[in-house]
Amino acid sequence: MKFGFIFPKANVLKAIEFAQEAENAGWDGFFVWEPIYGVDAWVTLSAIACNTQDIRIGTMITPVSRMRPWKLASELITLDNISKGRVNLSVALGAIDTGFAEFGEEIDRKTRAELLDEGLEIITRLWKGSFSFTGKHYNIRESSFFKREPPPSIVQKPNIPIWVVAAWPRMKSIQRALKFDGIIPSIKTQEGKFDEVTPEHIKQIKDFIDVKRSLKNSFDIIVEGTTPLSNIKKGREIVQPFEEAGATWWIESMWFAKNFDTVLERIRNGPPK
Repeated sequence: MKFGFIFPKANVLKAIEFAQEAENAGWDGFFVWEPIYGVDAWVTLSAIACNTQDIRIGTMITPVSRMRPWKLASELITLDNISKGRVNLSVALGAIDTGFAEFGEEIDRKTRAELLDEGLEIITRLWKGSFSFTGKHYNIRESSFFKREPPPSIVQKPNIPIWVVAAWPRMKSIQRALKFDGIIPSIKTQEGKFDEVTPEHIKQIKDFIDVKRSLKNSFDIIVEGTTPLSNIKKGREIVQPFEEAGATWWIESMWFAKNFDTVLERIRNGPPK
């Protein structure tokens, strides 16, 4: 199992500093959130890439429905080169209560799902060199410009990893994730409410993936959670059942941390390995 940390605050200079601390403390990944307005995730990650050596970096998460897919594909391929192949993309429909309606973004769930699917297809096609796409929401035509000035090659092979938030056991949502490189599961009850992810859920998801996924490249199962501030042994007791069930990443998520000192203390205490 690998261990990541989500930086829960909106301060670019602290994010750079804390990413260096995370790398020194043995964390495997450092992730930032992507607001509608505020500290830009991709500028932040580029700065982090220039100030770290080995730690993986990425978003947690990117709502593709409000992105121009070609712009997002460009940001990722650029950051992949800057970081020498250390970037991940995590995607979802996004939380509309973060300002979607206020900024005129799409709030209809079905439409956002369509935009997510088309956006991901465009991004992955562009990385393969295809500059044409015809869909419900996007249409891209071939251009001779890219033959004269081709974009850079992706460092990571076969591609930049894409992790997809998916609701278990909603099959349409799960099938979307299976097309890519990892799943960030959420649990949705028959009543349509979200529930806590448990090791039992992870085992069910792992068994389903082993049977249903046809692609042969590696596939991650990502669990977000919180472990004690300074009790690594207790943290390991929390994490181990998820690892045994098949999770490959634990992402420490201190979303409601009161201050920077608490966040820094948790980072410096290291992952619950």
